[in-house]
Amino acid sequence: MSSSLLARFASRFDSPDLRVAPTSTLTIGGLRVEVLAGLTVALALVPEAVAFAFVAKVDPLVGLYAAFIVGLITALIGGRPGMISGATGALAVVMVSLVTAFPPAVGVQYLFLTVILMGLMQIFVGIMRWGKFIRLVPHPVMLGFVNGLAIVIGKAQLDFFKTADGTWMSGGQLVLVLSLVALTMLVIWGMPKITNAIPAPLAGIAITAGVVIIFGLPVPNVGDLASISGGLPSFALPDVPLNWETLEIILPYALILAAIGLIESLLTLNLVGEITGQRGGASQECIAQGAANTVTGFFGGMGGCAMIGQSMINVKSGGRTRISGISAALFLLAFILVASPLIEQIPLAALVGVMFMVVIGTFAWNSLKILLIVPRVDAVVIILVTAVTVRFDLAIAVIVGVIVSALAYAWQNARRIHAKSHITPEGAKVYAVQGPLFFGSATGFVELFKPKEDPAMVIIDFADSRVADQSALQAIEAVAAKYEAEGKAIQLRHLTRDCHRLLTKAGHLMVDSDDDPDYAVAANYGVRTGILGSH
Repeated sequence: MSSSLLARFASRFDSPDLRVAPTSTLTIGGLRVEVLAGLTVALALVPEAVAFAFVAKVDPLVGLYAAFIVGLITALIGGRPGMISGATGALAVVMVSLVTAFPPAVGVQYLFLTVILMGLMQIFVGIMRWGKFIRLVPHPVMLGFVNGLAIVIGKAQLDFFKTADGTWMSGGQLVLVLSLVALTMLVIWGMPKITNAIPAPLAGIAITAGVVIIFGLPVPNVGDLASISGGLPSFALPDVPLNWETLEIILPYALILAAIGLIESLLTLNLVGEITGQRGGASQECIAQGAANTVTGFFGGMGGCAMIGQSMINVKSGGRTRISGISAALFLLAFILVASPLIEQIPLAALVGVMFMVVIGTFAWNSLKILLIVPRVDAVVIILVTAVTVRFDLAIAVIVGVIVSALAYAWQNARRIHAKSHITPEGAKVYAVQGPLFFGSATGFVELFKPKEDPAMVIIDFADSRVADQSALQAIEAVAAKYEAEGKAIQLRHLTRDCHRLLTKAGHLMVDSDDDPDYAVAANYGVRTGILGSH
């Protein structure tokens, strides 16, 4: 059941505007869709980048430059075309404690150096090909990840329903903003039923913005957050002392940021891959994220990673190739350089409506149904990862989910160890061990045997078992020692050659290949005592 959870989740996106089109040749129409998808993503990136910059306590341009540089480099060399990267809240909440530990002008310089070190770590992970270990993340953890992230994205939009003094909107203003949000969502829902010529999110933003501008409606817009006008990012070395004390300060932050960035990026890579039917690219994505963050640190950006919300906007808008990601980055740069007065007029309600549709599309609604169908442990993991993602952050949630899943798997396998026994015509007792023998089942394995009651010769057959680790070998040693102490012979059958080598090195076993010609891996105890001679 669990092997099909993510496939069921991805099937929710199987709509005409999301089905994967052949990408071997890019037509003029396809190019237009890719560029418009990039424009839609760029519009949604602006308030997100500004908001995350505020969270990290840095200038809005620091967030916008990160969104541009990280987005451009990962679009060019990333492991999955269609993914969007930029400044993210998951990283911003970690950065803020570093930035605020120093005066503002100093703290941001430490941040830049931290982002560079973070990027170098991610490049190292990619070179070592450690990104492949993301496959160890179970499907229930993946479902909890998307559910938790959907809730986090939704919660982040609630801040846009506050006034300048931090109080919640009320009365006519709240009704007006909610109406515009609803209008945007309605357009996004209905546009694909009319035409796919224009990405639905872009149409929603354009129509809502047009209504606000034509009628002069008094609602918050992008310009109310901050000015996004600026110049090209310039190269500069972080203005901090390069010594051991600085490394001690930034190393813990760099490690955490690198881990969070890679986990979120690789999980997003898997999610986009399920939707678009693509595979692989984990190590390449690690290198791309690392290169992007290293460059960003030298050009005044706060670093970033893959963004599931913007990636879903891109996919839903028809973005399937690198062109959409590159377009998004270039449009964002154009907004900063020349189009800021126009972009700043876009109502926040339109962008909130887009993100609410992302929340609806991201949340794995079918996971609510399967909670009563899947094994109880999987259901607990889905709920746990969702809750931890919302309460803490993604990295902690995934680590907790993997640990709980691994412990549950180990416990289930530990309970599988058992043995069937019978007496041979020669009077020897045979234990046919069944189930995996590893650290979790080692104690149960030892308890299967009765050295005091068994006959003078005992045979332990591992044909239906698997000796997995050092704890398993130690358990075999313990059982053998008990029989040896009783003056009885023990014979081990159907062990692998690796197990034989390790047990022989331990000093107790003598290998007798003639005893088990089919496997050539028989081992005898009792040779030294004379109870069981060699064959």
